Parts: sequence; structure tokens; C-alpha cells
Amino acid sequence: MVTKMKEREVKDFVRERYGEIAKTRRRSSCCGPSAAEAAMQIGYSEEDVKNVPEPSIMGLGCGNPIVLANLREGDTVLDLGSGGGIDVFLAAKKVGPRGKVIGVDMTKEMVNRAMDTASKHGYENVEFRLGEIENLPITEHSVDVVISNCVINLSTDKEKVFREAYRVLKPNGRIMISDLVTEQELPEEVRKSFDAWAGCVAGALEKGQYLDTIRRAGFKNVRIVSESTYNIGVSQELSGKITSVQVEAYKS
Repeated sequence: MVTKMKEREVKDFVRERYGEIAKTRRRSSCCGPSAAEAAMQIGYSEEDVKNVPEPSIMGLGCGNPIVLANLREGDTVLDLGSGGGIDVFLAAKKVGPRGKVIGVDMTKEMVNRAMDTASKHGYENVEFRLGEIENLPITEHSVDVVISNCVINLSTDKEKVFREAYRVLKPNGRIMISDLVTEQELPEEVRKSFDAWAGCVAGALEKGQYLDTIRRAGFKNVRIVSESTYNIGVSQELSGKITSVQVEAYKS
């Protein structure tokens, strides 16, 4: 159980860490893969990487929610924790000029970066807003699809995140979430590590608990569409314990 004090500390640490990533444009060391290479390792195609502005590719995430989201022309899409905007820009091409894609991120540097990229590259059907995914700056019943890529595990109140997603979705709207879950209990020292929180590991829920959290928020037809063992940047101690899942669910 995360105390209120620890909750604030975790959020501040994560915000600061990703603010630095937004400014430096690098998550890994100089000897690690490029952002484009890292993106392709987690599920983006070479075509995806070529079809979005280069500044939006940061090598972050644990999957590609767009490839399974079945977005349609005219959809309104919301990206939780939009970062540099790669998923927003990919979604923008699918929903077309009649559609709209909104990215929400709690890190001012990320929002500014994404807004600057959108402006420089002439995207007119996207919008980026500063806000927390537990308290979305979005009108209720206004979104067709909610996507997210390895961000909800960073929240200390995941059920509140999914309740917010449920609130903003239109009737019969859906979510397509890429996230990390655990197959086994993580060591206590990992759960208490701020670095592990920012690395999307410490806050990961056990797979069944994660799905139950989505159901408690009101969603129906909750199912894992795709999953794979996740070892990118994971220590040997945690190897085989972390799974990348793509989860779909519907607002009844």
C-alpha cells in the first residue's frame, strides 16, 4: 500500500525524471540503442518510425497500442501519458481530418515538446494538455478510444485512472492499453525503489489484479489481446517476472 506521502514523492520523482528525458531526448546511455531502434524493439514498425516526426520518437513504452486499436476515420482518441507524442501522431493519421487525438501528460516539458513538434509539422487534428491521468482535463462522454503506452503502471492509484478513462469515454467506447504486469511477486527493495518506479517496474500489478482493477472501474469484455515476456532493461533478478500486455476493454 502506497502512503499519501510516498504517493506524492513517487509522482514528483517520476515527473522530474521524465522532464529530464524530454529535455535531453535520451533515456538510455550513449552505448544503448537509438530511440528509433528502441521503438522498434517494443513493437513499432520501421514504417511507423518513418511516418512520425523524429522528435516524437523517444524509445519509451512497452508496446504499440495503435497497431491493435482499430482506429477509424473520425474517431476522437485520448492518449494517457502521451510523452513526446509518437502514439498521438500515429493515431492522427488513422482518424484523419474529421477525427481528433488528445494527448495528456503530467510533465510540462513533455507537453511543450509535443506541442512544438505538432506545430512545426503542421498537425491540425491533435492537441496536448497538461494534466494528471488520475484527474483528466477531458469532458465526460467525449472520447471514442483511450490508448496508453506503459504509463498507467507509473500511477499509484490505477483504479482511479481507469475510472477516469471510463468517465470520458462515450457509451460503447473502448480502451487499448499497453502496459507492464508481473507474473511473480517482486522483491520488496524493488517495490520501494524510486528508480524502479520511474522505470515502470515497481508500480506494476500482478496480471490478474491488473485486469480486476479495470473491471472494478466498470469496464466489460476485458481481455488480453497480446502478451510477451518483457526483458528490455530489466535486471537479471527480475528476468521472466515482467510481462508486456495489450489489454482491450469496453464501456458498457
